[in-house]
Amino acid sequence: MPWCDRCDQIVEDEELAEDCLCPTCGTTLVEPQRRPIPWTFRFMLVAFVGYLGYRIYQGLTWVAHHL
Repeated sequence: MPWCDRCDQIVEDEELAEDCLCPTCGTTLVEPQRRPIPWTFRFMLVAFVGYLGYRIYQGLTWVAHHL
């Protein structure tokens, strides 16, 4: 979807002319860039996997102890 930086909105394909200009303000449109994944989300995933790994280890040792 094309993005207009000046209008700060997405332009629908039906509204887009062949010259790739915004129908509202007339500026040249660009494709939106993908945002990188925030480091806080990555840290949360790593912490969650570490926590679950530790809890699985605890569960396995509890089961082994009570057999």
